[in-house]
Amino acid sequence: MNMTTENVMNNILVQESEKGKFAQQVVIRNHTLEADEPISNGGNDLGPSPYDFLLTALGCCTSMTVRMYADLKKIPLKNIIVRLTHEKVYAKDCGGFEETQSKIDSIQRKITLEGELSEEQCAKLLEIANKCPVHRTLTSKILINTVLGG
Repeated sequence: MNMTTENVMNNILVQESEKGKFAQQVVIRNHTLEADEPISNGGNDLGPSPYDFLLTALGCCTSMTVRMYADLKKIPLKNIIVRLTHEKVYAKDCGGFEETQSKIDSIQRKITLEGELSEEQCAKLLEIANKCPVHRTLTSKILINTVLGG
């Protein structure tokens, strides 16, 4: 496969990999990854799905942000485990939304904090988790500019 030669140092390049209907090759700096849809969605499951990457970004950022804060404040945090799931749910079942048959995205994030931590420390680390940059991006208004390239 011939990857384009454009500068990918500050960009992410995604292109079809010719390994399957939805298979993609992803280049991030000097890292090459594969993406695909699961077999149940018509792919070959050659790599994570787009939503897997989205949840991975949130999980990694959550863990890194909590770790940075714990180290800064000398909180005796031994390990952080972040488990994530994504599903489409009816808006009316979530509260705060109008009665409607439309669905919204729901991400469940379960954070396990290991170490000799007080309730106060755990509460503060949970608060910090909700301030990670990816969480803030996902919960804010996002502008995506799309243009045709040549």
